[in-house]
Amino acid sequence: MGTYILRRLLLMIPTLFGIMLISFIVVQFAPGGPVEQVIAQITGQAGGADARLGAGAGADMAGQGFEAGGATSRYRGAQGLDPEFIAQLEKQFGFDKPPAERFFLMLWNYIRFDFGESYFRDISVVDLIIEKMPVSISLGVWITLISYAISIPLGIRKAVKDGSPFDVWTSGVVIIAYAIPSFLFAILLMVLFAGGSFFDWFPLRGLTSDNWASLSWPERILDYFWHLTLPLTALVLSAFATTTLLTKNSFLDEIRKQYVVTARAKGLSERQVLYGHVFRNAMLIIIAGFPGAFISSFFTGALLIESIFSLDGLGLLGFRSVIDRDYPVVFATLYIFSLMGLLINLLSDITYTLIDPRIDFERRDV
Repeated sequence: MGTYILRRLLLMIPTLFGIMLISFIVVQFAPGGPVEQVIAQITGQAGGADARLGAGAGADMAGQGFEAGGATSRYRGAQGLDPEFIAQLEKQFGFDKPPAERFFLMLWNYIRFDFGESYFRDISVVDLIIEKMPVSISLGVWITLISYAISIPLGIRKAVKDGSPFDVWTSGVVIIAYAIPSFLFAILLMVLFAGGSFFDWFPLRGLTSDNWASLSWPERILDYFWHLTLPLTALVLSAFATTTLLTKNSFLDEIRKQYVVTARAKGLSERQVLYGHVFRNAMLIIIAGFPGAFISSFFTGALLIESIFSLDGLGLLGFRSVIDRDYPVVFATLYIFSLMGLLINLLSDITYTLIDPRIDFERRDV
């Protein structure tokens, strides 16, 4: 197992390199770079710009894209500005260096976990990510736990009762839940329970109340879950539907195998057959989907949910960073979560061997 883990860790190096290289190349052709953002703000082209970020909605139209060491003519809207000022901007953002030099300098810093500072926020990238993490961790962890807590028992029950009225009507509920977009369901919840046309039971902003610091610990816990109720309900809907069907199909596939018939012929009870023999084999595919479910819970649908419920998390941070061309934040979050995804997938493979010792990755090609 140690050899397999070492091979996987070594394979992460070219994988991360490829992800960062492709992203870096794509960025070179993206219009409206940081220099154009500043130019647009100075020349008044940024329209309703957010002064705190130093960029605005109109900045995307302000430039044709950046190229390292370029002249002022490369930046639309720069006419009339001092060429030395443009050169200073390029130096400030690091665009006075060739693209290859900037890329390898970025990688060298990232290897040492030095992510620099945001272009448009007076804060380091690490501190900015840490500041947004509580929202994303809260959503990601609770979505995963709740969806699995619902899906696994329900999926097992549906497999055992396959074809029964229970299986039919729960399948209808699951399919409807899967078909409803999470953001649309979030709006419905907001209208019904957050001060819309009906009830005003839940808050619409933030992860905690303004008076959270003055609350006792039991009150803080209740306040925390009070704020999370509607966002989690909206996100869990489609998550639990997918995992439920996956669990049911996995258990059905195992229940129909010969070893289950043999176990029943030996006189074992259905509970012993199900949890003593079928469960371990059927759960392998569920475990395989856990890393993807956990990582995607930080991103899939989170942006819209965070926007609807005014939750300032990593989804909203990533979106704003792309729009504002805040490249240190964009690349740092990409690097961190790519690395996290690779490590969690490795952890998933290790978990395979703990659940089923028959699996030996060292005898397989990676």
